[in-house]
Amino acid sequence: MVYDPYVHGEIHGLRVTSLDELLRRSQVITLHARLTPETRGLIGARELGLLPSGAVVVNVARGPLLDEGALCDALESGQVSAAALDTYEREPLPAGSRLLGLGDRVVLTPHLGGASRAVAEKAARIAAEEVGRWVRGEPLVHCLT
Repeated sequence: MVYDPYVHGEIHGLRVTSLDELLRRSQVITLHARLTPETRGLIGARELGLLPSGAVVVNVARGPLLDEGALCDALESGQVSAAALDTYEREPLPAGSRLLGLGDRVVLTPHLGGASRAVAEKAARIAAEEVGRWVRGEPLVHCLT
């Protein structure tokens, strides 16, 4: 399932649903949204409380989408069993952040934690190929329309 307030029906074969339904039915949620006034604080205490007990939260989008205090509370209570973050409400992550005291329940990396030379080279190659297709008037391969 996927939640997107601007899309209805399906995205790439995944059913678009309400945020509350998605949260109630998901053992793992991943955040990939842009940070806008509407998405700031998208996942807070109420939303984390809708997850099944022991769910996992992953934020690889923007830190302020997720209320870190509420996430820490949910991790400490067991409502959320684990979290992985590569972006934070304040960057760099402050030395006194509660997230740092949660041990093996959290994985914390820099926002570019998944970036490698191979990934950068592949991204550049894909972008160059797409530009070439566009210039030649060919259909784009990596384009969501």
